[in-house]
Amino acid sequence: MKNRLVIGADIGGTNTALGLVTERGEIVSEMKFSTRAFDQPQGLVAALSEEIKIRLVEVGYDEPLLGFGLGAPNGNIYTGMVEQAPNLVWPGNVDLRSMFQEALHIPVVLTNDANAAAIGEMLYGGAKGMRNFIVVTIGTGLGSGIVANGDLLYGHTGFAGEMGHTIAVQGGRLCTCGRRGCLEAYVSARGIKQTAMEHLMAYKTPSTLRETPFENLSPKVVSQAALQGDPIAIGIFSYTGEILGRHLADAVAYLSPEAIFLYGGVASAGNLLLEPARKAMEENMMPIYRGRTRIELSNLHGKSAAILGAAALAWKTFSGGK
Repeated sequence: MKNRLVIGADIGGTNTALGLVTERGEIVSEMKFSTRAFDQPQGLVAALSEEIKIRLVEVGYDEPLLGFGLGAPNGNIYTGMVEQAPNLVWPGNVDLRSMFQEALHIPVVLTNDANAAAIGEMLYGGAKGMRNFIVVTIGTGLGSGIVANGDLLYGHTGFAGEMGHTIAVQGGRLCTCGRRGCLEAYVSARGIKQTAMEHLMAYKTPSTLRETPFENLSPKVVSQAALQGDPIAIGIFSYTGEILGRHLADAVAYLSPEAIFLYGGVASAGNLLLEPARKAMEENMMPIYRGRTRIELSNLHGKSAAILGAAALAWKTFSGGK
């Protein structure tokens, strides 16, 4: 194989996905693991490292890998650590960069998973050519990657852009981070499940969701019901989208982005979430901002944006940006 490869990996609260990626953004081999199956990070590192070695043999690649780009919740590009991630089962600070470097003997760069998705959108998706945009990842939790004036924002500590842990509802739901009312507690897979339970209890309207056990009330189940006209399910997404839109109106005031891209499993609900979010954002913005920032789905939905973003970070870091 003539094209050099890097590894791009996305460690999520539920699943971990990684791939072998060319500089053009082609994923030549992709694999997925359950993050929650490993109660210690060393187990995940060992499993991923072994699978990477197997895949390299399968694709006939016998050159040294250029590097490994890794996106993870609360991943700090400065320290190489995942620091007190509320959506992972591993407590405290986990030095994933050192663990993978030791296991694979290649250079590793680590950042927040939403930051990785933003880089992927910028290089391979709908944000090509944009210098100011936000990617909001909505899955188990909610993250955001912010690009301003063409540069990804990391901030003083490496944790700029934690939109999911800003307050959406004062004194509201308990979040996994320990605070109350965080945006993530409402706009995420967990949040939608909680909203579904509250709406089913509060309203007597007939709904097919009443036949679904609580543990199965996933965003996918709710969106399927909404697409079939279920009023409770439609209301759940309207409520979720309104909270998201109000929050994005504040983000526009801070950052004035050209576009906001939604990515992740919850965003797959499409217009069920997009339409109320757009409406609420426009209604809650100052007039000077209205009509100037669009909200749309990531162009990389189903195309492993976080993997591509982490891989792009590796190319940028280890090839001198060439």
